Amino acid sequence: MPATTTKERLFKTKIDIPEKNREKLIELVNQGLADTFDLYSVLKQAHWNVKGMEFYQLHELFDDVAGAIFPFVDMLAERVTTLGGVAMGTVRMAAKASRVDLYPADISKGKDHLEAVRDRLAAYCGSLREAIDAASEQEDPTTEDLFTEASRVADLQLYFVESHLQG
Repeated sequence: MPATTTKERLFKTKIDIPEKNREKLIELVNQGLADTFDLYSVLKQAHWNVKGMEFYQLHELFDDVAGAIFPFVDMLAERVTTLGGVAMGTVRMAAKASRVDLYPADISKGKDHLEAVRDRLAAYCGSLREAIDAASEQEDPTTEDLFTEASRVADLQLYFVESHLQG
């Protein structure tokens, strides 16, 4: 089945954001949704597969980071629908659209997982800052604020992960 464009899937709403802005915002937020859902799965992959002397500490860390990121999946999806769009939120949709680097399936050591998670989390943090700017360009402070909150949480989680690699 061919992909449907944002315009074809735009629902009518009384929200006071022009349609042309909403189309761009829906695309932007759906991209954030895909990246966030995929990052969540990366974190769970690390959580399930870490091995070594630091197993328990890292097992818990990765689960805590995943738990901090997960609420934004729902918030982003609901922002898409609030703007009159269709949230593209299945696992398959997220995998197809995600910009998160594929997670290696052949690692098990704690340090390898920490580095792989760090790199993907850092890239995600950067993409959130880009989304903040893009939402601002579309004159939508609400979407901008949502990305700002996600950025604040993701940056803190990056600090937690990086702290294990520093010193």
